[in-house]
Formats: sequence, C-alpha cells, structure tokens
Amino acid sequence: MNALAVKGLCKRYPAFSLENVNFSVPEGAVMGFIGRNGAGKSTTLKALLGLVHPDAGEVTVLGKSFREEEQYIKERIGVVLGGIDFYPKKKVRLLSDVTRRFYGNWQEEKYRHYLDLFGIDQEKRVDQLSTGMRVKYMIALALSHDARLLILDEPTSGLDPVSRSELTELLRRIAADGQRSVLFSTHITSDLEKCASHITFIKDGTIQHTGTLADFRQHYDYLRQPGQELTLEDIIVSVERRPL
Repeated sequence: MNALAVKGLCKRYPAFSLENVNFSVPEGAVMGFIGRNGAGKSTTLKALLGLVHPDAGEVTVLGKSFREEEQYIKERIGVVLGGIDFYPKKKVRLLSDVTRRFYGNWQEEKYRHYLDLFGIDQEKRVDQLSTGMRVKYMIALALSHDARLLILDEPTSGLDPVSRSELTELLRRIAADGQRSVLFSTHITSDLEKCASHITFIKDGTIQHTGTLADFRQHYDYLRQPGQELTLEDIIVSVERRPL
C-alpha cells in the first residue's frame, strides 16, 4: 500500500499553476521532492494537505481519502512546513502540552525518548533553540503521536552541514522499519543522495519524473558525460536549462 497517493492535483493562480500532479510515496520510502525554488514544491504540499484549496485532484493517505477522512489522517501524519514561528517566547514544555491534546494516540514515553535522543531542553523558550533543534523538536512531536507519514518542506535549509547530516540519517532510520514513510521537499539535492529511496522532480508546476532513485538516475542517464558520475543536482540543472 502507498502511504500517499496524489492524482490529478491542480491549483491555478494568475502567474503560476500546478497541472495534473501525480505521484505516490510507498510505505517505508523516503521520497525526495525536488525542483528549483518556485517550481511548485510548497504549493503542492499545501494543496495536498488542504492548506490551500486545490482546483482538482484526489489525495489518498494510508488508503483513505483526505477529503473524506481528514481528521483520521491528520492524527497519523506529521508535518513540518518551515520552522517554528509561533509563540517564540513560550517554553517548549508549553507547546508540547498544547500539542498532545490534539492526538488521541499520543505516546508520552516516545515523546520523552525523542527529547533525550535529540538533546532538547523543555525549559528553553522556542527562540532559544537553534534552527536545527527546532526542526528536531517538530519531528519529535510528529513521532510522539506515532505518525505513519512525515511531510517535510525544506527541513535542512539553513542548517549547518553536521546538523543536515544528522537529520538525513534520522529520516533514513525513521523509514527503515517499513512502517513509516517520508516525503522530503528540498532544493538541497546532496541531502537526498544520503537518504532518499525515491525521487519526484517538479518543474514549473508539472511533474517531470517520479520513481525509485535508481530508476530516476537511469531515466536521465542520457545527460551523463563519459566518465561523469551524474548527481541529482546535475540532472536538475540540465533539465531546467531546456524548455518544457
């Protein structure tokens, strides 16, 4: 079963449109969602989560329609869209107390485990946490209600190389048991080389290719120069230089 399936998703604005977006995230996969800034990554995530109203399309999470089972689904996904910009002067403990009330499947033991694992001090204010710690805290909240699908938008942007490496390793381990999946939107493709099992590439609001990392490399192998090791960044740069 797919953890996430997006079919025919469309969202039209005067200056930009998502057109017929189709892709799926298998259970146990880390799906890298790639494309240059402004390609439509964040718009796609917001549309599939209902944060903006799509003009067309169907989203299925864990085999259930998002439109019909929104509450059920929201209790089983974890979402990190940017940093923590709310209540910067409040302590982490307070934000956790508020968050746990929304989830009937909250697991306090797991919450404590991830706080210790990430070295997060509950008595600190949000604005006292580093960028990396804020991302780890949001992930800790998601894992504490046993989220089956994590959706992350540019979680490594602004992190130092060590924190980025730690986060990509964490995402790989999260999906390793086959029970949880990750959709990881980023323009830092080198991070995906370390943890992604699947890739979806979007350009100008249109999906260019989606599949396993190996299939993705094979699909664009014609771009490789003799003796060259083709990276995800090489592929994006080459495709972006061509017209649609």
